[in-house]
Amino acid sequence: MASARRARTRSEDRELQLLEAARSVLARRYRPRWHSVGAAIRGASGRIYTAVNLNARYVGRVDVCAEAIALGMAVAAGEKGLEAIVAVQRGSRGSRSPRGRIVPPCGVCREMFNDYAPEMTVLLPGPKGTVVRKRAEELLPDRYVDP
Repeated sequence: MASARRARTRSEDRELQLLEAARSVLARRYRPRWHSVGAAIRGASGRIYTAVNLNARYVGRVDVCAEAIALGMAVAAGEKGLEAIVAVQRGSRGSRSPRGRIVPPCGVCREMFNDYAPEMTVLLPGPKGTVVRKRAEELLPDRYVDP
């Protein structure tokens, strides 16, 4: 009996490409206690920017999220719009996703997403390994805005 496998849509292919880019940068640059999160952001040009988080070894308050660095790289490159972002965290050897499981952005990153690209899609972990898609502005309802 033939498999009733559904073909992936172009949107799903682009999400998978973004996810693999985040996992790839994390796999290439991973250093225990230094880099445990990778992120990938797609600009309106279609170009993908990747980054890893920066953990300060001795001063914990200066850590910088991978999403913030990727966002900064896209902005510095002159992207006029941002389409989507995903972050992954390295799993342990015995975990279900040792290559990197999708993790939600912290509050500071949610603020930055809203400042730079409130319509941008953020890929989030869903139940049983699914992916949830939300606009950045949905992740921070009722946020403070200077009058």
